[in-house]
Amino acid sequence: MANNVIVGIRDIGARVFGGYAELLRIPHTARFSIGSVIACMPFPMVGMTITISVQYYYGNYSLAGALTAIQAIALAIATPLLGKLVDKFGQRQVSIPTIIVWMVAAVSLTTCITNRAPEWVLYCITPFMAAIPPWGAMSRGRWTHLLKGDRVRTDRALSLCGVFDECMWVIGNPLASTLAVISGLLAFSFTGVCVVVGALMFLTELTTEPPSQTQLARAADMTRREYREREAAKAAALQAERDAEQPGTGKRKESIWGPGLIAVCVTWFGLGAFQSAASISIISFATEQGMKQYTGFVFACFSFSSLMGALVYGAKNWTIALWKRFYFCLAVVNLGISLFLFAHNLWTIMIIYLLIGVCQAPTWINGNQLMLHLVPPTRLTEGMAWMGAMNSIGASAGSAIAGQFIDRMGSHGGFLVVTALAIGSLVIALVGFKQIKDGTEKPLLQEITV
Repeated sequence: MANNVIVGIRDIGARVFGGYAELLRIPHTARFSIGSVIACMPFPMVGMTITISVQYYYGNYSLAGALTAIQAIALAIATPLLGKLVDKFGQRQVSIPTIIVWMVAAVSLTTCITNRAPEWVLYCITPFMAAIPPWGAMSRGRWTHLLKGDRVRTDRALSLCGVFDECMWVIGNPLASTLAVISGLLAFSFTGVCVVVGALMFLTELTTEPPSQTQLARAADMTRREYREREAAKAAALQAERDAEQPGTGKRKESIWGPGLIAVCVTWFGLGAFQSAASISIISFATEQGMKQYTGFVFACFSFSSLMGALVYGAKNWTIALWKRFYFCLAVVNLGISLFLFAHNLWTIMIIYLLIGVCQAPTWINGNQLMLHLVPPTRLTEGMAWMGAMNSIGASAGSAIAGQFIDRMGSHGGFLVVTALAIGSLVIALVGFKQIKDGTEKPLLQEITV
């Protein structure tokens, strides 16, 4: 009996994890994948560290919300620009100077917060905390370059990226809350070490790095502009051929900004808004109950549940249409998080997070897969960067609005904001239904190099 159970467990494990193990056995892939996760630690840790540290030293949620909003807005501006520069010049050429700027900003901000510097100084330094290379987009770019033409393994690789992202949040959230309560300096120092270690792992792996537009143009003995014009002409010719074979597919524009991408980006704005509002509201709620040190573990439950969802979701080859999966997962997250308004203790919020978290990572995975239909392959980093940027802009708006309501009405006011933003985000996504559905039916131009 025991042997049968063990055999059954092994069989299930092989089915769920076998595809992921196959990907990570490809030479050098484990190194850049794990490196990108470690280097991404500023994403779960910086916002929470700023919120807890500023509230401790300044006693002001409005200031904490405003600073996290500024950092998110700066991130939204910087991320697409960095993504575009990466596509043009290469990952290492852009990432190294960006990391140096972030390290200087982190040391300066920590020093100012712990010494209670004037608020205007914090406002000046915080935008530079957005100098974070688009590690996730660069990692996904490496996978799509490496698995070009293999749709099944590419989709699984994007799911694997979602799994690694959730591992980062599972670890980062409780660490941030625990270390920030002890010392903001300790939290920022740990984050800095992660950035350096992860960057070394990622950037020193050269064999999987996709060629930049500059490198491809130089190899063709052309300027970058000439090369892009030539490839755009090839793409137009291929699209015309496909239109003749499949009438009604529509003509793909050279610009990445089509109706489908706009609809996804606006949806991601709403997603970022209510999730950031939920984060600062939960911190306030836990503080009111004298349980602030447990907030990171509450967020970790959400990330852990999302991690499990990503593992199962990526292990299956789905036959259900992508747009149907996208809207189902989005509805579960948005409607579920609205229930925070009726929670009476921190453990209720934790249970809700565990239940809805299984659809969080699949929502992002579906969004990443939508990008494969909406943007040319060598502008994938830029397209994903815009999606992340809109999420950051939404996060800035959500945290700023929630901070104002929390200072006036307590955590209940914050949860009112969360509910309104979550329902509004779902409505926005439904308004863009036609664009998103049509976008998934467009053919991919994987044959074109630029």
